[in-house]
Amino acid sequence: MPTTPDDAAPALDEPAHHAGPRAADVSLAQAPLTEADRPGWRRDVTIFLSGQTASLLGSMLVQYAIMWHLTLETRSGTVMALYAVFGFLPQAVVSVFGGVWADRLDRRLLIVGADATIAATTLVLALLMLSGYDDLWLLYLVSAIRSAGAGIQTPAVGALLPQITPTDKLMRVNGINGTIQSAMMLVAPAVAAGLYASASLETIFFVDVVTALVGIGLLLLVPVPRLVRTDQVAGVRGYVADLVGGVRYVAGHAFVRWVLLMWGVVFVLIVAPSFLTPLMIVRSFGDEVWMLTVNEIAFSGGMLVGGIVVAAWGGLRNRVAMVLLTTGGFALVNVGLGLSTNLWVFFGFMVLVGLGVPFFSTPTMTVLQETVEPDRQGRVFGFVGIVMAVAMPLGMSVFGPLADRYSVESLLVAAGVALMLVVVAALVLPSGRRVLRQGAPAQEDAEPADATEADAVPAPR
Repeated sequence: MPTTPDDAAPALDEPAHHAGPRAADVSLAQAPLTEADRPGWRRDVTIFLSGQTASLLGSMLVQYAIMWHLTLETRSGTVMALYAVFGFLPQAVVSVFGGVWADRLDRRLLIVGADATIAATTLVLALLMLSGYDDLWLLYLVSAIRSAGAGIQTPAVGALLPQITPTDKLMRVNGINGTIQSAMMLVAPAVAAGLYASASLETIFFVDVVTALVGIGLLLLVPVPRLVRTDQVAGVRGYVADLVGGVRYVAGHAFVRWVLLMWGVVFVLIVAPSFLTPLMIVRSFGDEVWMLTVNEIAFSGGMLVGGIVVAAWGGLRNRVAMVLLTTGGFALVNVGLGLSTNLWVFFGFMVLVGLGVPFFSTPTMTVLQETVEPDRQGRVFGFVGIVMAVAMPLGMSVFGPLADRYSVESLLVAAGVALMLVVVAALVLPSGRRVLRQGAPAQEDAEPADATEADAVPAPR
């Protein structure tokens, strides 16, 4: 049977040969990464984030284009719900294995492989549509394949960033990353609208292929140390052992379990209803493309400002308190969206929704990176991907059909009220108060959660 990482002594393997530079292999120590350990970390992080930004821009262009295409062509909540299911559910399935691969294989090459597969699939779709094939099932199929690629890429990216970033810089780097993503979300709707109106859906697909190639090229320039695990078992038995160990770790670690649960609840009650805001605009205010574009720009502009503030400020010392405060703000803004009868007031609330995203997502990702041991981060971020991927189609499977029977406005108000009740419950229940006390990174005295002998669970740092 494999030994646990806590019992295993650090060791180095022979370096594996693969393309591109790589830093020296490192053992999976619990000690935080320092600037002395990674003297060129600023250059590496800059190149890494630049490559991810290029890839993200192309992905966003495709996402907006397909969403708008379906909205304008069908005006159906059911169609939008199906798009959400095909676009997110495969990620949940693949993330189960993607997290294990991120803890066993070269994380950088996993990201490259996922990006390349997504780009190739998008290229095939563009060529098929140019040949006259434009059935809905083709868009659903490609969305599913792109989602599966995200199931591999998301845990690898989440686990790779702490490998190249000093631990005490993670909150700010995550804030900078969120700011860059927000800037892309501000640019992407305008670019997507221009391309969609003046060119074609296929043109946007070709742009996505080019940006993916740029992202792959930049990522290959980043030297990433290969983490060495002395407890790793080869073959199918080893994969199963890692998968079971990851499940038991998340299930037995009260702090990590609570963070993932809160993440999922917010995705169901905020992201899923927000996915219907284009439908609300088309039904209540008009079907002009500029309205859909401004809606996305308002959200992205808020995210950009929020990301800048978090990156400059560094956030509250207690990450969990920051998450709960932001969730309460989301609840109020959701109600405001539903009660809006003026388009520009509606856009104002969308700015506030975007503003709150970095205040929620950045401390959530950071507290997981600070808490979870390096050899388990791939699997934990795999579960993050699962939560994200399941929560969206779960929420849309409820809100989508309801949107065909009731107004989107009433659904937004109901979701906001439900979210506020979740925040109150988190503050009242003993488990929530305990996690809140453990939310500051300086607190070392948290009691460990129950764990089995085969896979001991350390207390959060």
